[in-house]
Amino acid sequence: MSKIWNKGFDADKAVLNFTVGKDRELDLRLAKYDIIGSLAHIKMLTKIGLMQPEEEKVLRAELQNILKEVENGNFALDDDAEDIHSQVESMLINKLGEIGKKIHSGRSRNDQVLVDLKLFLKDEILSIKDGVVSLFDLLQSLSETHKDVLLPGYTHGQIAMPSSFGLWFGAYAETLIDDMHTLVAAWNVTNQNPLGSAAGYGSSFPIDRDMTTQELNFATMNYNVIAAQMGRGKTERILAQAMANIAFTLNKLADDNCQYLSGNYAFISYPKELTTGSSIMPHKKNPDVWELIRAHSNRLQSLPNELALMTTNIPHGYHRDYQLLKEVLFPAIETLRELLAMSCFMLEQVSVNKNILDDAKYDYLFTVEEVNRRVLEGTTFRDAYIQVGQEVQNNQFVSNKEVNHTHQGSIGNLCTEEIQEKMKRVVGLFS
Repeated sequence: MSKIWNKGFDADKAVLNFTVGKDRELDLRLAKYDIIGSLAHIKMLTKIGLMQPEEEKVLRAELQNILKEVENGNFALDDDAEDIHSQVESMLINKLGEIGKKIHSGRSRNDQVLVDLKLFLKDEILSIKDGVVSLFDLLQSLSETHKDVLLPGYTHGQIAMPSSFGLWFGAYAETLIDDMHTLVAAWNVTNQNPLGSAAGYGSSFPIDRDMTTQELNFATMNYNVIAAQMGRGKTERILAQAMANIAFTLNKLADDNCQYLSGNYAFISYPKELTTGSSIMPHKKNPDVWELIRAHSNRLQSLPNELALMTTNIPHGYHRDYQLLKEVLFPAIETLRELLAMSCFMLEQVSVNKNILDDAKYDYLFTVEEVNRRVLEGTTFRDAYIQVGQEVQNNQFVSNKEVNHTHQGSIGNLCTEEIQEKMKRVVGLFS
């Protein structure tokens, strides 16, 4: 297959192998979007007179045939194909001859790549969004189911105040809403059409960018053609930060699960099938799934920095450095989706210990409750604090292990419906 940029001589094979890198493998994920972008492009070329309606009809039919191959899993790059873009164009030329050569008019491989990436990332962002919503819904359900089961709260690693499983599960649900706001930001940046920016300096053809923006279902376009090309790298960095924020939440959730499952806490348990054992200790139930979620989440939190360093000190315009972004970002997206799914899988089978506070070591959880009770009966806060403190020091403190929290977001008023409404509003921002 002749390279689409061939100028009459071949580059050194070592240079070709090095510059192509993993592009062929990764580009298979972009095949669908490359064809969708080309379908919109030829429709626009026909409108402005660079292609005849009959030519568009023939090209459209063949592009749809190739798209069916992609959707059926039968599409592959030829051994000598550099990337998905050259593969599709060469297939059209081989099948349709001169008509196939017209498809690249009015665009560059630079804006073609950008369109493919943005269409691909839009779908991936929506997939991540769905994964977050599934985990959110599960956490909300667990929060309501276990809202009356008290749980020791810790600060500085020390026993502090009463909490509840309702608060714990619900906290992670609401925190995911914050993460979704940053994912919306990534969606808005991605949802802009770069097609027509060509190599970064526009085209002398009278192309209709409004038309392709509508055809490709972008919310708007990257108007300035240089700004469109500057989106390469920046779009990935913004998405990486949103992914890292979700990973931060998953990391903390995983760490809590590892801690709560340990014998020293025994706040929760999982079926033995979801844990692993020891090679020499027959009693062990190790939280390997949560430990790996924790570790993978830490790796994802490094993603923004890795992409930032790869795209630093590069002037505007396209540079081959950007090719490597796919090698880092694409696997990271798959990892995040898997972490969200595995978190749901585990939590669907969690059991909570309903008798945690029967242990006498948690009696002091209720010192603040007792201080507040005395204040409500007329004692000043400082005097009540001193009284209870002295009782603790003299081993005279007696706890009734009761809580009376009624304000919004507390143990007795989880505001589940309000939090659900918050998530609903954020999800609506993706439309």
